[in-house]
Amino acid sequence: MTLGLDYSPVCNSQDLEQIGVIISQCFGVSVSDCEAYIERLGSENFRVIRQAGNAIGQLVIYPMAQWYGGKTVPMAGIAVVGVAPEYRGQGAAYQLMAETIMQLHDQGVPISTLYASTDALYRKVGYERAGNRCLWKLSTKTISLWDVPLEHRNLPMHRVEPENYQVFEEVYRQHAQANNGNLDRNRAIWENLVKPIIAKPEETIYSYLIGSKTLPEGYIIFTQQEDDHGLQIAVNDWALLSTAAIKRFWTFIADHRSLVNQVYWYSSPHDPLMLVLAEQTAKIDTRYYWMTRIIDVPKALEKRGYPVGIDGELHLEVKDDLIEANNARFRLRVNQGQGEVTPGGNGDIQISIRGLASLYSGLYSPRQLQLTGYLKATNEALSVATLLFSGSEPWIPDMF
Repeated sequence: MTLGLDYSPVCNSQDLEQIGVIISQCFGVSVSDCEAYIERLGSENFRVIRQAGNAIGQLVIYPMAQWYGGKTVPMAGIAVVGVAPEYRGQGAAYQLMAETIMQLHDQGVPISTLYASTDALYRKVGYERAGNRCLWKLSTKTISLWDVPLEHRNLPMHRVEPENYQVFEEVYRQHAQANNGNLDRNRAIWENLVKPIIAKPEETIYSYLIGSKTLPEGYIIFTQQEDDHGLQIAVNDWALLSTAAIKRFWTFIADHRSLVNQVYWYSSPHDPLMLVLAEQTAKIDTRYYWMTRIIDVPKALEKRGYPVGIDGELHLEVKDDLIEANNARFRLRVNQGQGEVTPGGNGDIQISIRGLASLYSGLYSPRQLQLTGYLKATNEALSVATLLFSGSEPWIPDMF
């Protein structure tokens, strides 16, 4: 650790004032917006790095979880990592992250996830790419369904005030459970969807339940915005539980095509919504990778779900330069979708803590990780690992 730097939670109002100024400068937002952000997240979730008693950098921890294999894994989301520009290049950001990771390990948190402004810093402390967030775009004029006409509006749409987002939560939970990497959201993420801290004054948020009011099959939350291409729909959030809901989603969007030129939404690189469209006119506009760090190897492996009906045993030898307890051999036994971890084993798979993040999420296959030098393994161990960590490609629709 760098000499002269101290790490701690927020201690007083001076800390809050200083980190507000740093966030404002690092991320180009107003100090008042920073104050609202800190209030929404809660000052107890911020961590500060100091020099000579003054806060020179900060981050915030979102306590939440991610879905893997149909089960939620407790997760610490990390955001607004920033250091005042006059103190950069001295190791402050590294110490801030390293101290946070070790504290999370002491608290028993299994994994941590973040969006990186630069991969290099986070790789140094054990994070690796673990999933996608893709921004799709589609011309509304090209929307057509391959098996039914657009006039086939098979489910009703019910307008809902965005502030009543609780009506969406159960639909979202069912949707997220089926998608590896999706968040079990922190309350602040829900609040930012329906009442963004940074929003255009004239912007209206629209939200609709799809299907029955009492047993909805989906929902959509969106805004209408003007850009260089004219009026567009920007989907802030969506969840769809049935084929009928997917088709109604598209007919609803298409019903805006007389005035709206394009629709944008966030999804996975292989979005199943495309399967009901007649043509391949939707394109990925932007693609982000999020990164994950395995904080506690045994807990992470035991908390996630595995394919039911595929039982097996893996012997892992993990290399972690930061957390000594992870720097060991582990035996993972999987039975009926549940993992059990014990110390020991013969180390058939030798893997870095970064490689384990990409294996754990399922972003890359064991053979791809071996090819790129993230692990070494016997052919038998590779085959077992491929089965146990199979599943949907990991993705997150949310930015935090």
